[in-house]
Amino acid sequence: MLRLPIGQAYVWRDGSELTLVDAGWVGAADDIEGALRGAGLDPARIRRIVLTHCHRDHVGAAQELADRFGAEILAHALDAPVIRGELPVPEPDLLDWELPLYAHGLTVPEAPPTRVDREVADGEELGFGDGAVVLHTPGHTPGSLAVHLPRHGVLFTGDTVATVQGVTFGVFHVDRERARESMRRLAELAPSVLCCGHGDPVTEDTAEQLRKAAV
Repeated sequence: MLRLPIGQAYVWRDGSELTLVDAGWVGAADDIEGALRGAGLDPARIRRIVLTHCHRDHVGAAQELADRFGAEILAHALDAPVIRGELPVPEPDLLDWELPLYAHGLTVPEAPPTRVDREVADGEELGFGDGAVVLHTPGHTPGSLAVHLPRHGVLFTGDTVATVQGVTFGVFHVDRERARESMRRLAELAPSVLCCGHGDPVTEDTAEQLRKAAV
């Protein structure tokens, strides 16, 4: 996990090949490169950057990293036009208690228009992690996705789920009910490791915690 002031990115290693899941905010490329080197990893081995959705704290450094290291950028087809700057970022349906949190989130620099080299869809294999697959998880944004590594029991959820205060439903959803449905779908996978966009990874009693939170 590559921790940033708001949110985080993840790196998966297959031998010498690296995959990033999300890319932090604009200006984070040097920090991400430094963190990888500090972990003994060569950032030139980044083959792909999978974006879980179009929000600025996940997309910001993607193209800078991709250009620097020759990586491919992947995103769901419904969020790809937003990531490219062709459509506006969809506005969330905020609850009253989310308003100050959202205002704080907007202090993150806006992401620049970012290319998407490969638009992916539900069920598509991604070429890493011994069979990582895309799960389309609409609700947080229309094109939100999760990445499931079934052979390893690992699930990257983006912001549909959060683990800031235990395993909980995420915040700032465009369509709260669809996001709930997506979370219930993720819970059915019964992962052993849960990696969310905000909060620490969960590695103990993971499936049960996710199941209870998704009710």
